[in-house]
Amino acid sequence: MNASMVSEIIVTVLIFIGTAFSFLSAIGLIRLPDVYTRAHAASKSTSLGVLCILFGTFLYFMLTEGYISIRLILGIFFVFLTSPVVAHLLNRAAYRSNVEMTKESIQDDLKEYLKQSDS
Repeated sequence: MNASMVSEIIVTVLIFIGTAFSFLSAIGLIRLPDVYTRAHAASKSTSLGVLCILFGTFLYFMLTEGYISIRLILGIFFVFLTSPVVAHLLNRAAYRSNVEMTKESIQDDLKEYLKQSDS
C-alpha cells in the first residue's frame, strides 16, 4: 500500500464518519421529543459531522495536491467555535420563554437556581 492510497482511505473514512453523524443528527431532530433535546442533537452531532467532513476535505487537498486551504481552516474554526454557543443560547432563550420540557424529563436544575437569583 502506498502513501496515496492510505491518505485516500483516511479521507474517505473521515468524510463517511461526518456523513453518518450528520444523518444521525437529522434523525435526532425528527425523533427527539422537545426543543432542548433537539438542540442537543443539532449542536453536538451536526457540528462533529461537519467538522469531520471539513477536516477530511482539508486533508484531501493537503495530501493530494499540497494545497493548504485557509478557507477550510476558518470553516473548521468557526463551526467549532459557534455551534455550541448557538445551541446554548437557543436553549437558554427557550427556557426563559417558558417552553416546557417533555414529560420524560426527570430533573430541572435550572429552576431552583433561577428562583434564587430572582429573589
